[in-house]
Amino acid sequence: MRLLLIFFVFFKSLSLFSTNFQDQEIFQNKKLNTLVFFKVGTYSAGIYAMNELWYKNYPKSNFHFINDNSSWLQMDKMGHAATSYYFGVNGIKLYKWAGLEENKAIWIGGLTGTFYNTIIEILDGYSANWGASVGDLVANSFGSLFAISQELYWSQQKILIKYSYSKSEISSENVSLFGENYFERIFKDYNGQTYWLSFNINSLFANQSTDIPNWLNLAVGHSAKNMFNPSNSTNDGRYRQFLLSLDIDLMRIKNKNKFLNVMSNFFGYVKIPFPTIELSKNKFSFHPLYF
Repeated sequence: MRLLLIFFVFFKSLSLFSTNFQDQEIFQNKKLNTLVFFKVGTYSAGIYAMNELWYKNYPKSNFHFINDNSSWLQMDKMGHAATSYYFGVNGIKLYKWAGLEENKAIWIGGLTGTFYNTIIEILDGYSANWGASVGDLVANSFGSLFAISQELYWSQQKILIKYSYSKSEISSENVSLFGENYFERIFKDYNGQTYWLSFNINSLFANQSTDIPNWLNLAVGHSAKNMFNPSNSTNDGRYRQFLLSLDIDLMRIKNKNKFLNVMSNFFGYVKIPFPTIELSKNKFSFHPLYF
């Protein structure tokens, strides 16, 4: 029932968009038609799969909220913001490709991540093991607005949210919590994740100088270590890391090979390893190569 409600709300929101647009762009454009129905199908299939593979195996409850803002030193919130940002940036590209007027493409496409992640929060809210989180909703909105605001102001993404992962030392101590294999740990091992803000030097600071490569970025990152559980109930000595490094914006490297362009976009939100300065526990340290 809840999945049907979610599907109805999503489809109804699309119809509201279409009736609000006096020129009826969505239903007069074949590309937009294709994109809209593709999204309806993939969202519905994705949510159904999540319910069957994940939530179905846990007890249900009445819809409720929880306060998990202190969990994992906010690394999970950074993940929510990053996910919404990635959905938003690519949603904007898709709606522009489909021919929607620019401002509408930015807002509708940019809010894609918030919409998708809000559905996840609804499922969490009906699960006895979890609950909907206001902090998650705020993080989702931040990620979307971060993408939208740059498109509105600069018509491009000069500051990227990026991600990197390196297997943490404690990940093997609780594989059910941190993941049984590398693929699972990428998503579940908060001790090994780092989230970055990657600033394009040329477009932001150098006024398009020809002396600085257009793809060179300056990145600041945040990670956390020694987190054996979400809430620090065992006083595990967890701590934050703040990082400064260089980076490469792969999406600014132009080439004529379509495959390479696809790969550049696919890996464009992964932080490229570089020498890095770390600040943690009030001390500086240096990594010859940090990922």
